[in-house]
Amino acid sequence: MKGLVIKNTGSWYSVKTDDGQVIESKIKGNFRLKGIRSTSPVAVGDRVELVANQEGTAFISAIEDRRNYIIRKSQNLSKQSHILAANVDQAFLLVTVNHPQTSTIFIDRFLASAEAYRVPVVLIFNKSDLLTEDELHYERMMMTLYQTIGYACHEVSAATGEGVGQLIPLLQDKITLLSGNSGVGKSTLINRILPNANLRTAEISDAHNTGMHTTTFSEMLELPEGGYLIDTPGIKGFGTFDMEPEELTSYFKEIFKFSEGCRFSNCTHTHEPGCAVLAAVENHHIAASRYQSYLSMLEDKDSNKYREAY
Repeated sequence: MKGLVIKNTGSWYSVKTDDGQVIESKIKGNFRLKGIRSTSPVAVGDRVELVANQEGTAFISAIEDRRNYIIRKSQNLSKQSHILAANVDQAFLLVTVNHPQTSTIFIDRFLASAEAYRVPVVLIFNKSDLLTEDELHYERMMMTLYQTIGYACHEVSAATGEGVGQLIPLLQDKITLLSGNSGVGKSTLINRILPNANLRTAEISDAHNTGMHTTTFSEMLELPEGGYLIDTPGIKGFGTFDMEPEELTSYFKEIFKFSEGCRFSNCTHTHEPGCAVLAAVENHHIAASRYQSYLSMLEDKDSNKYREAY
């Protein structure tokens, strides 16, 4: 049998077979993916082969080749990875200027990882109804920055429903990964898009302006207009995985564009004479926040460590 992994609870996987059954499945033996050391070798969105057993469950015996995936370093095991989802058409990254604050470094790390695996990203700025005038001004500046780079941005309030309608056509007939920090409103947004989902939501911790984890596993939710929305647990940090320093430039669209004017072909854009990227940062053609994100990822490669603060 063949099917689609629609839910991952850690030890069990729900697989929707090609004939419409949903079978609870486990990995057979010490099944591992070649070349990837992952906390879980099977991801939501994977196409798999199953071998049924007498108990009415099944073993996953093989994974079909993936066309893409979103991956990050596992927080506890820096040599291992955590695949958020596989075979996606796009990712919605839900961010908040406040309640809690999403750092630009977190946004840029996610965007760079998505670029590496050729996953288009749409930035969704949530909780606009809670922002002060100054915070709204800052949000609009951030939206302008990312739109200028080439990322679509949308402003919504999942709590009130404002702006959510503009997202529905973007989801149609596509497999969309929904990701973001804990507390940014992923469950609230899904409940707004899919009222029957009834996902649990949690209050923000006032003391630390951080979110609580309410989703503990990844799940594909079928959309009435066609396609799937993949709900994932909130992530605190985004350690980049399996990227070489010389590749990093190409995952920042605007830095890559200016790098073509550098004097040296192996320029790291940190100190070299005739660096067109450094000149562009100095002349405000590249945002300082984006350049800092680039440097922080270079530093990851130098020290080979996961930066949990991001």
